[in-house]
Amino acid sequence: MTYNHEVIFCIVNAGFSDSVMDAAREFGARGGTVIRARGTANAEAEKLFGIAIQPEKEIVMILVDKKIKNDILHALYRAVGLKTPGQGIAFSLPVDEVVGLSSASEQK
Repeated sequence: MTYNHEVIFCIVNAGFSDSVMDAAREFGARGGTVIRARGTANAEAEKLFGIAIQPEKEIVMILVDKKIKNDILHALYRAVGLKTPGQGIAFSLPVDEVVGLSSASEQK
């Protein structure tokens, strides 16, 4: 089976979802969905990663063409990765079917 789309999930500290979308749009993402969340990391995880864990999180879901996925993931790492104030992590999953999207040429 061939997958043409991927969904990128980027989990960041609250207030950094705009930074996520700014970085993703530079490489072709058209939009995303923000979900407010609460982290559950404990003191041991803070010691392991050497960072303070902020409990309030935002999860940004971005549906993209698989051709631009790696560029966006790298941009997210640079803009909101663990060593930034956003302290984000990002990962992607394949999407086997998509409905409701139109191509850029159909929007004009």
